[in-house]
Amino acid sequence: MPTQTTDLDLGGVSVERDVEVPMRDGTALRADVYRPADAGPHPVLLQRTPYDKTVAQALVYQHPAWYARHGYVVAIQDTRGRYASGGDFEPYRTEAADGADSVAWAAGLDGTTGQVGTFGFSYPGAVQLLAAAEQPRGLACAIPGFTGNDFFDGWTYTGGAFNHAFILSWLIQFLGIPDALRAGKRDAALHLAGLAVQFPGVYGQQPLTEFAALREHGICDYFFDWLEHDTRDEYWTSIAVEGRYDRILTPNLHIGGWFDTFLEGTLKNFGALTERAGDDPARAQRLVIGPWFHIPWARVVGGRDFGEEANNFLDELQLRWFDHWLKGADTGLLDEPPVRVFVMGANRFRSADSWPPAGVRVQEWFLHSQGRAPSLSGDGSLSREAPGQEPPDVFAYLPHAPVPSLGGRSCCLPDTAPMGAFEQTAVEIRNDVLIYSSPPLDHDLEVIGTVELTLFAATDMVDTDWAVKLVDVDEDGRAYNLCDGILRARYRDSLERPTLLEPGRVYEYRIRVGSTANLFRRGHRLRIEISSSNHPHYDVNPNTGARTGEATLLDARVATQVVFHDGDRASRLHLPVLP
Repeated sequence: MPTQTTDLDLGGVSVERDVEVPMRDGTALRADVYRPADAGPHPVLLQRTPYDKTVAQALVYQHPAWYARHGYVVAIQDTRGRYASGGDFEPYRTEAADGADSVAWAAGLDGTTGQVGTFGFSYPGAVQLLAAAEQPRGLACAIPGFTGNDFFDGWTYTGGAFNHAFILSWLIQFLGIPDALRAGKRDAALHLAGLAVQFPGVYGQQPLTEFAALREHGICDYFFDWLEHDTRDEYWTSIAVEGRYDRILTPNLHIGGWFDTFLEGTLKNFGALTERAGDDPARAQRLVIGPWFHIPWARVVGGRDFGEEANNFLDELQLRWFDHWLKGADTGLLDEPPVRVFVMGANRFRSADSWPPAGVRVQEWFLHSQGRAPSLSGDGSLSREAPGQEPPDVFAYLPHAPVPSLGGRSCCLPDTAPMGAFEQTAVEIRNDVLIYSSPPLDHDLEVIGTVELTLFAATDMVDTDWAVKLVDVDEDGRAYNLCDGILRARYRDSLERPTLLEPGRVYEYRIRVGSTANLFRRGHRLRIEISSSNHPHYDVNPNTGARTGEATLLDARVATQVVFHDGDRASRLHLPVLP
């Protein structure tokens, strides 16, 4: 494929299309290279994407020409097996080596300084960290955005539950259609394109191992590998970012959002690499978390407007990062505190020296009721006072009628997957949702950190799910979700070795509800919701112990769920509070 140029006026920026990028195994990848009007030399910005280099993730970033006009050669590359690049696409598997080869290629481009910075979010965020672990020549800094630390937990699965809406919508909209067209399977591409406008109905197809749109057309075979590997085994650990932390020596600017599916991984990447960097300024790590979901990044996130400070400012921030590391400019960025997180409720950013900020203390808030916590009509409450002898709460979990997702953390587009902050009354009126609310607060309460729940519970089934949500309730009773988590009971002790339950036995579960930063204002109430489903965000557990890919509602069984909150079994919320 010959290199092409364009006559389109990009404000003095020239572009070469489909420039060959040789890999060590002989495969040729392709990149578009944007150059400033002057001869340079200039540093290089590299983005590697499976989503079409012509798009260059411009749904959230400024166009590559914008960065080129600020004095950078910008190379946007199709990853292996995608669009113009050669080879076969198998997610994650070759990205470390391909990324290292691509950085070295970019460092050797004519008219450049040999210094390379990388950027991109989601999958293009993860491939940056995989490449950085290879320590390629010329790599000076990176900006991994909205990405994870582990392709198993927090990516394909969460707490053992399958990230149903994210994975299926991602496969159909972003991976499957290009894969089918590349293979010359136009009928398959048309079939998938038809499904892409049928959400959420697509989420009801079962079993997943026989997902016809993929299985019958021989598209995205790797999806079935993900279902087969439903524990954190060597298939996943061999490609995980977190297993390479010790080899990542670059300074990194980590960017994420409170309603992004990869949030926990973003925080783990920052924390682990900060710990390893110590006081070395050449390995500085920075963190910015806004109130955003995966796409787009703006002040309105679902049903809430977070105000002026929540507008997308990330291109300017990235330019400051690159100017510092690639041009030696004094942008002042490293003189600022390393952590900047948006505090919802206050609707402003807070700076801190660490995550979570110094001074955060974990408070215990205990569940209470007189045995009638189901729904908003119930008597469930939340307080700092430990429980006495209280009756448990009981509800029936019907897999055939799961609790619908209403916002939350998912990927990739808000019109096909449940993302963002929404008023929760439509969920909270259900009798299969336990509601525990505090009295109106007599003072502001700033919660910032990772929220967890200790839950004492029993079921009459061999497996089930426990889904939890933290909610902020205002003076008028409007309830908005902040974070949510799930634990598939058989994974309670280990993501590597799941074990079924003994029906009727009371187990103590530790459930990660999620990380957040929110100011509960005086007069507001804290609330948690506990149920056994959150669909289509997560797949529906049939309560039978069936594996994710093989489960169907035809075999599902109703579970009787019992939640305890008494002196010996004090279910409680662990709330990180900044005094």
